[in-house]
Amino acid sequence: MPAKTLLSAALLGLALAIAGCASPPARTTGEVVDDTAITAKVKAKLIEDPAVKALNIKVDTRNGVVQLSGFAASAAEAEKAAQLARTTAGVKSVTNDIRLASK
Repeated sequence: MPAKTLLSAALLGLALAIAGCASPPARTTGEVVDDTAITAKVKAKLIEDPAVKALNIKVDTRNGVVQLSGFAASAAEAEKAAQLARTTAGVKSVTNDIRLASK
């Protein structure tokens, strides 16, 4: 009996460990399409603005939250990029991780 109880406890522990490591639910196709469209709109705004060097800034979007990363020549350029992203249709919020390029 004790061996059977020990085996059951071990299997239960294993099942709980595997369930705890499960990845978050996958996004729907619609969510992926929406995020891709937002990313494209933000990138287009960055490219159109002469104050922003768009090639130095990466844009990622997940569930309408835009993350900007990369390098800017000045704090003003980084803030301009964030402002452009914030005013883009569909953007819920912006995480500005742009760093200042060392001179």
